[in-house]
Amino acid sequence: MCAIRDAGVRVFFSRHLSLPKELMGMFQFRMAMAWQRVDSPDQVNPWFLRDNPSFQIIPELAPRPSEGVFDKLAMSAFEGTWLDFALRDCGINAFIIVGIATEIGIEPTARHGSDLGYIPVIVTDACGAGNEGAAERSIESLKFAGDALITDTDRICDALRNQSGVRSA
Repeated sequence: MCAIRDAGVRVFFSRHLSLPKELMGMFQFRMAMAWQRVDSPDQVNPWFLRDNPSFQIIPELAPRPSEGVFDKLAMSAFEGTWLDFALRDCGINAFIIVGIATEIGIEPTARHGSDLGYIPVIVTDACGAGNEGAAERSIESLKFAGDALITDTDRICDALRNQSGVRSA
């Protein structure tokens, strides 16, 4: 994170939000049931409620006042959020993506971003996974389709240190 901030790169954080059960619809229940491996909406326990610690950004990455934070209900960080507007308004055509989880949020965001005309750059060793095998398949599928550039922390930090005035997200 220090290399990103030191390079003057714009930073956006996304958090996956669960709605309370009283507000959930078919999509939210279906997704929660799949993630929690349960057979009935009655068995669903919303994991990412606004006041739950799992919804919060860890203190080590605490957003600065100049950084954006948005909540998402879908897998893609672009769906139903202001991210696309903010990137386009700043003239940004590529974004660096890190976080959790590769097979659930990173891949859909990279694909959606690519469909919108952006160049996603995935820093694989800065991405977590709920299922390591599924995450590996996600990265291989993105490589195959050419939907994203794939790199690691050392290479992206070197590139950021060697560029002056680079603006990305």
